[in-house]
Amino acid sequence: MNAELELGLERRIGKRSAAVIEKHLGITTVGGLLDYFPRRYLSRGELTPISEVPLDEEVTLIARVVSNSTRPMRARRGSLTDVVISDDAGAGTSARPPGARLPGTLKVSFFNGFRARAELQPGRRAMFSGKVTRYGGSLGLTNPDFLLLDEDPDAPGMDPEKLAAMPIPVYPATAKLTSWSIQKVISTLLDTIELDTLGDPLPAAIVAREKFLPVAQAYRLIHAPQTPADWQRARDRFRYQEALVLQSALARRRAQLAAEEATARRPLTGGLLASFDRQLPFTLTAGQSAVGKTLAAELAQDSPMNRLLQGDVGSGKTIVALRAMLQVVDAGGQAALLAPTEVLAAQHFESIRRTLGPLSRDGMLGGFGPDAVQVTLLTGSLPAAARKQAMLDAASGTAGIVIGTHALLSENVSFYDLGLIVVDEQHRFGVEQRDVLRSKATKPPHLLVMTATPIPRTVAMTVFGDLETSVLDELPAGRAPISTHVVGLAEHPAWATRIWTRSREEIDAGHQVYVVCPKIGTDDDGDFSPGEAEPSAADLEGENGSRELASVTGVVEYLRDEPALAGVPVAPLHGRQDPALKSGTMASFTANETKLLVSTTVIEVGVDVHNATLMVILDADRFGISQLHQLRGRVGRGGLPGTCLLVTTLEPGHPSRRRLDAVAATTDGFELSQEDLKLRREGDILGASQSGGRSTLKLLRVLEHEDLIARARQDAQQIVAADPSLAGHPGLAAAIDDYLNPEKEAFLERG
Repeated sequence: MNAELELGLERRIGKRSAAVIEKHLGITTVGGLLDYFPRRYLSRGELTPISEVPLDEEVTLIARVVSNSTRPMRARRGSLTDVVISDDAGAGTSARPPGARLPGTLKVSFFNGFRARAELQPGRRAMFSGKVTRYGGSLGLTNPDFLLLDEDPDAPGMDPEKLAAMPIPVYPATAKLTSWSIQKVISTLLDTIELDTLGDPLPAAIVAREKFLPVAQAYRLIHAPQTPADWQRARDRFRYQEALVLQSALARRRAQLAAEEATARRPLTGGLLASFDRQLPFTLTAGQSAVGKTLAAELAQDSPMNRLLQGDVGSGKTIVALRAMLQVVDAGGQAALLAPTEVLAAQHFESIRRTLGPLSRDGMLGGFGPDAVQVTLLTGSLPAAARKQAMLDAASGTAGIVIGTHALLSENVSFYDLGLIVVDEQHRFGVEQRDVLRSKATKPPHLLVMTATPIPRTVAMTVFGDLETSVLDELPAGRAPISTHVVGLAEHPAWATRIWTRSREEIDAGHQVYVVCPKIGTDDDGDFSPGEAEPSAADLEGENGSRELASVTGVVEYLRDEPALAGVPVAPLHGRQDPALKSGTMASFTANETKLLVSTTVIEVGVDVHNATLMVILDADRFGISQLHQLRGRVGRGGLPGTCLLVTTLEPGHPSRRRLDAVAATTDGFELSQEDLKLRREGDILGASQSGGRSTLKLLRVLEHEDLIARARQDAQQIVAADPSLAGHPGLAAAIDDYLNPEKEAFLERG
C-alpha cells in the first residue's frame, strides 16, 4: 500500500483535528479520510425541498429564513429563538406557476441562540445541520448548527455565478461533527498531501478504456468539485474502482481455492446412493437432478468444491445435499451437516434418518458398507454418555453422516476422514466457525453452502463471488400453494377474535396451527435471528408512545382462556427453554398431540410438520421480509393448502406495512429479496450484521449498478487468470489488502 495513505492523520492535519476525526468518525489514517466520500452534493443556488426531509435523521439542508423571533422561556431562565425557514425563494414575492409545489416551511428553535438571533435575519440563505423531530404534528429542528451562505469565506472574490454553481459536498455527519466541519478538515488534508504520488489500483488499460480521471485528480474533484460534472466523473471512477477491487479479491480467492488439493469422491456403482435413488418414493424435479449432476461431477474432482445452493422455501435442497453426502460416504469419506439451532439439527437428524429408511444404520454396527450408513447427532445438550459416543463415532469413522450445531466446532471433536461440509443457513455462521470445521479435515474438504433466503444475482456476485452458485427454483410435487393475508386490526378490530375462530376451524378439520410472536416474555425486546433487519424505534413507537408486543408467555396465557380454543392442547416454544423441553415440545407437535404451537422464530427454518396448515404471525410488522417468507414456508408442506395471517395493529399507510403488503403480494422469494433490499437500503451487505444500517460499500449499490459489477467481475477474472498473485498489479493488490481489513474480510468466508 502507498506509504502516504497509511500515515496517521495527525501527521497531515495536526493532533487536534485528528483527535476529533478519530473520536467521531473512527478514522485514523490519511487513506481512511480520503476515502470518506460525500454522501451527496447540494447546489448553493437551490433550496432543499423540505417535504423530502426525513424524520429522526441527521440532515443537512439549504433554506431561506422567513422570520426570526425571540421570547423568554416560561419554565426556566433564558430565551428561545424561533426561526422559520422555507424551501421556496420566491414564496410570496411573485406569482407561482400553475401546478408548482407549495413552499415547505420548517421551524428551527434555538435555546439562548444569541448568534442565531443576530445572523439568521429574514431573506438570508443558510445551510442547517441537525436531527429532524416532530412537535405538535409539525417537523422541526432544535439547536442545529448553521452556516450562512450569502458570503462564503472559502471563496473570496469568486464570480457570484460560479459560486452559485459550485456544489457543496455533504458528508455523512454526526450530531457533534457537521458536514462542513468534515469538509474543512478534508480541504486541509488535500492541501498537505502529495496526491500525485499515489499508486493507482486500476490497471492503465482499464483507465484508458473507460476514460477515467487519474486517481489524484479524482480525489480532488470528489471532495472539492467546481461543477456538478466534476464530482460525477470522480464518483464514476471510484465506484468502478470499488467494484474491481472487490471482484478481484473474490476472483483471487476463487483461484486459491481451486488450486488446493482435495480428495476426489467419485460416484460408486451399486453403492448407497444408487440404493437410495432406487427407494425414493417420488421423482426428483428437473432442477434437483441438474444440480445433483453438477455436485456429483465437482465432488469427483481433486480440487475442492465450493458451491452455494440457494432455493426458495420448500424447494427440496435437503434431498440434493443428502445425495451429495451419500456419494462422499460411498467413496469412504464422512459428511458433516452444520445447522444453526438445536431444533433444526434435531429436525435434520430425524428427517434424514426417516428419508434413508433401511439405509440408516442404528449405530450398533461399525465401519462403512454398501448396505447402510450411520447418522449421528452431536449437539451441546446431549447427555454426557451419548455425546461421548457421538464424538467417538465421528473420530473413528463409524458415523458416515454427522449432524450438529456449534458443538461440531469444539476442540475435542475430530473426524476420521471429513470429505464434505454442508452448511445450512449460511448467514448464521461466521468466518471463524467455518474455518474451525475445515481445519478438522486432513485435506481441504468439499463445501456445500445452503440458503433458503433467495439472493438476487447482484448480491450473489458481490457477496458470494468466491462460490459457484446453483439455484433450485421449482417446488417439488406435493407442495401446496400458501395464501397470505394482512390482518389489519387498526381498521378491523373485530378480526382479533376471528383469528382464533379460524384457528379452531383448522384444528377441527384435523390440522395444526403455528402462532409466532416477536417476544418470549414481557420483559425482553424480542427474539430475533442474527442477520435480520430489525425495525427502527419509529416502527415500534406510534405517535402516542410505545405499544406492547405479543409475547409467547402472554399469548399462551391468553389462549388458554380463549373460548374458541377451549380444550385445544397449546404449548410454548422459544430459545430460552431447556433443550430437552424444546425437543419434547417439538416432538409432541410433530406427533399431532399439541394442536397449536406458540413460538418465536426458532421455527423459522427447517421445521417440517406436514399437518400444519395455518400460521398466525402476531405483530408481523416487527419482522423483516425474508423472515416472514421463511416463517410462512413452515405451512402447506404436506400437500394441504397453507394459509398465513400477518397480524398488525399499525395504521394503513404506515411505512412498516409496506413489508407486509410485499409478502402478501407474492410467494416468489427472489422477487421478495429484491424488494427487501430496496426497503432496507441494502444495509451492511458485506458485514455480518446485514442490519439495514450504513453499508460497508461506499459508492456501489448492488441493485442499481448490476451492469457495472458484471463488467468489473469480467475484468477481475481476466486479471487474476493472467496474474494470480497480482505481482504485475501492485496498486490493485495493495487496495485489496486495505479494503479487506479483518472486519470486512469475513464476507469472503461467510459461506
